[in-house]
Amino acid sequence: MTDLPILIAPSLLSCDFARIADEVARTEASGADWHHVDVMDGHFVPNLTIGPPVVSKIHAAATKPLDVHLMITDPAQYAEPFAKAGAEVLTFHVEVTPTEADARAVAARFREHGVPIVGVALNPDTPVERVLPFLDAVDLVLVMSVFPGFGGQSFIPDVLDKVRRLRDEGYAGHVEMDGGLNAETLPLCAAAGANALVAGSAIFGAPDMAATISAFRASAARARLEASRVG
Repeated sequence: MTDLPILIAPSLLSCDFARIADEVARTEASGADWHHVDVMDGHFVPNLTIGPPVVSKIHAAATKPLDVHLMITDPAQYAEPFAKAGAEVLTFHVEVTPTEADARAVAARFREHGVPIVGVALNPDTPVERVLPFLDAVDLVLVMSVFPGFGGQSFIPDVLDKVRRLRDEGYAGHVEMDGGLNAETLPLCAAAGANALVAGSAIFGAPDMAATISAFRASAARARLEASRVG
């Protein structure tokens, strides 16, 4: 288990992009800790979203950290643009790095450009063993609980074993989960050891965003406490 704070990160992929500055302000007023920003290149995943110029505009409107998830084929090439755009958390996918050395090189490139929190993500069908050799090089592991590319998918519970394995291995950094998190699945993530929790439609589609974020935080805290007692 971890003593890291529980962080609720609404996924801006589910917001009203025509009013994105207002949506950023609304999530912050509702108690969000991070803004999760999905960047997709149409190559690594079958969808296109936003690039550094839009991230820069989001950063200008935000007071909370931008948690930028790069679902792109060449993250090292874009380290500097996204760092300059204001990414305080910048995460690349292990699937685009064939070797441990490649993964370490990407993480090092992010750090060279001043990214405060460097993360690595893995897809639901990628074994956690892919990231274990270089956990010392990253501050965050993002365990995808859906296949990346589109919002609104159903949570894949089998990936919770990856979170448990990371904590069993002694990983003390952030463990984030993204995909299908809602009132039922989010506590399961916290009980397994995740502390950064991404939710899109469950937050932006809620009739009371502040109440939803508060309830998510409380349920995660309860689940963590209960898991620690059992453990």
